[in-house]
Amino acid sequence: MAPVPGSGLAKGLAVTLRTMTRKTVTEQYPDAQPELPPRTRGVIGLFEENCTVCMLCARECPDWCIYIDSHKETVPAATPGGRDRSRNVLDRFAIDFSLCMYCGICIEVCPFDALFWSPEFEYAETDIRDLTHERDKLREWMWTVPAPPALDPGAEEPKEVAAARKAADKLAAQQRADQLGQEDRT
Repeated sequence: MAPVPGSGLAKGLAVTLRTMTRKTVTEQYPDAQPELPPRTRGVIGLFEENCTVCMLCARECPDWCIYIDSHKETVPAATPGGRDRSRNVLDRFAIDFSLCMYCGICIEVCPFDALFWSPEFEYAETDIRDLTHERDKLREWMWTVPAPPALDPGAEEPKEVAAARKAADKLAAQQRADQLGQEDRT
């Protein structure tokens, strides 16, 4: 059976008429800010205090858009007769967002939680060279990073927290025993 001539046109017009009677759902962006999901991938923030300059993020980045410069610094021994240590000091940490494809690999491979997703997305520039954000700008984005979601009430306590709690309880018990010992002597 052949289609009736003009039936496609009639269906199209019917869709158009139905749509014309509905209220529009367009949000006027600059005037009304969009409601973003809590873990939106906007821009990457740097928590510089956690960065050990291990370079994993720069090595794993498929776009090679992370630039890190550092130098070694000697730290004197903490105890007499101890050995001097050397540590890396961060000189430059920059991300070129004109190259970044927002895959999040750098955030996933960071073993020290120095990189985080921020939901901020309003960082457009008129010059492409201004899309390379240095560590000062990346540090500013950290203030916009949302807190991590709460743990599930039925979940196990993380092993790091359990170990810290056990050590704190042991120290508190030792201090109580020392206090009781001092009270007994007096």
